[in-house]
Amino acid sequence: MNVRYAVVGAGWISQIAFLPGIELTGNSTATALVSGSAQNAAKLAEFYGINHIYSYERYDEMLNADVADAVYIALPNSMHADYAIRAANSGKHVIVEKPLAVSEAECKAMIQAAKNANVFLMTAYRLHNEPGTVHALDLIRSGAVGDPRLFTSLFSIQAEADNHRLRAAHWGGPLQDIGIYCLNAVRHVFEDEPTEVMATRNVVDDPRFAEVEEAIAATLKFPNGRMAQFCASFGAELLDMYRIAGTAGEIAVECAYEFRTPTIVRLKRGSEVIERTFPQTDQFAGQTEYFSDCIMNGTAPEADGEEGLADVQALLAIEEAARSGTPRRLRLEPRPRHPVSEMVRTFEPTPRRLVF
Repeated sequence: MNVRYAVVGAGWISQIAFLPGIELTGNSTATALVSGSAQNAAKLAEFYGINHIYSYERYDEMLNADVADAVYIALPNSMHADYAIRAANSGKHVIVEKPLAVSEAECKAMIQAAKNANVFLMTAYRLHNEPGTVHALDLIRSGAVGDPRLFTSLFSIQAEADNHRLRAAHWGGPLQDIGIYCLNAVRHVFEDEPTEVMATRNVVDDPRFAEVEEAIAATLKFPNGRMAQFCASFGAELLDMYRIAGTAGEIAVECAYEFRTPTIVRLKRGSEVIERTFPQTDQFAGQTEYFSDCIMNGTAPEADGEEGLADVQALLAIEEAARSGTPRRLRLEPRPRHPVSEMVRTFEPTPRRLVF
């Protein structure tokens, strides 16, 4: 049995990652496309053998037809809640790109809609199914570095001027788009939630950043005296890494967030250094097969709606701290689940993809 997916939003991430990845799975298939471009959708449908194409205006028609069991939502952030809630109300399982939504209220409405319909809502944290990421977490849980005390991370890319991630109306910006990776990583490294955040924004004379900041730096306090810092930038060369300092060692994770590079995990304890490079895996195939396993087994996904909500609550606090220049307090319940080895899925990446 294959779980049938409708891909909602046929832009870059669907073209370069989700559609190629779903073909690799053994339990999932793309059966419908919902797009604002009939021409692009037709090309993708022909390339991938997808039989059903719908415009955004016909989205409800797609939901009411027997053409999909689940939807993958890859739309601008401001559109996540509307399309997810409509899908859940129609009895479809939903996987939504991160951040889950643009407000706490929207996240909670999405979670409630999924509960009311008895369907699963998953936030698309593909790294939760990636072997290098989970290996680093396993090392921490095993006590390899003693008590983890400090976390630091950098994630930077050069954003293209016409990208919707630079639009304030869609809650764009480096914090929401790439800073969320740093935030999500440290929440699972410490297996806890931040209690206070401080932040500062970098505004530069660059027409790309007329509506959002070029970079943001955040400091987060956690229980038991733990601290984290990260910086996310849309105006610097690609760099994605994090480091964890513990009472008895350190872990460095290189190529930590990008989906097209092998993950490198380095453990250092005194003079002992153990470095492991994980073969590149198709992370979108991994997260899709995992979600389909959850659907078929009736097991709620680890990266559920509440997981997405926790990140959005922290993102909003960081954003307000940067805007006001004052710390912001948080009261979040620790998550009951974290990524574990049983969730890992590995697939050799495919060169077969169609990107406009």
